[in-house]
Amino acid sequence: MSIIKKKVLQDLTETICKKVDRFNKREVECLIQQFHELVGEQSSPGRVAHCLERGSFRGVMHSIFGLTDDMIMEGIFRTFDKDNDGFITVEEWIEGLSIFIRGTLDEKTKFCFHVYDLNGDKYISREEMFHMLKNSIVRQPTEEDPDEGIKDLVDITFKKMDHDLDGRLSFEDFEYAVREENLLLEAFGTCFPEPMVVLNESWRK
Repeated sequence: MSIIKKKVLQDLTETICKKVDRFNKREVECLIQQFHELVGEQSSPGRVAHCLERGSFRGVMHSIFGLTDDMIMEGIFRTFDKDNDGFITVEEWIEGLSIFIRGTLDEKTKFCFHVYDLNGDKYISREEMFHMLKNSIVRQPTEEDPDEGIKDLVDITFKKMDHDLDGRLSFEDFEYAVREENLLLEAFGTCFPEPMVVLNESWRK
């Protein structure tokens, strides 16, 4: 188990509380401690880890929050990883969780769009949409060509969401569609835990 000194914990808590207002001071302290426990679990002999690696992050998303789609979990990792260095710091972890668990609709809309924008070009293309839907939809064994059904679904979705009719979804298109119909927020895959799924109760005490 990773141990964090009291003074370091207090200073780090103060710093993070200035950036994150969705968790109170005690919750931030507990999340910092929990993060260090997770980081400690991924440490190997002779090596001390200070950041959460991709594999461990995905393990947490699966075991604690019940997410299973590899493509979506990779997108969530990218969204948490603000500086794009391939690791999650404690600050990125708590800032990410503040939206992941308690974000407003606007924050969650931006979060989902970033997750769905697989290549980071600020648009969701038909190809990206196809891959996400193909990954998340359960196929029936009797289907001769299940990809055809997914292509049809992509066409239907574009008619619903491509507000400016340019053949790709910008953030503005996505935001407009979600405001019109909130259920479209997670149209291409589950990005958030179920309402009943929360972190272990120890972080809230």
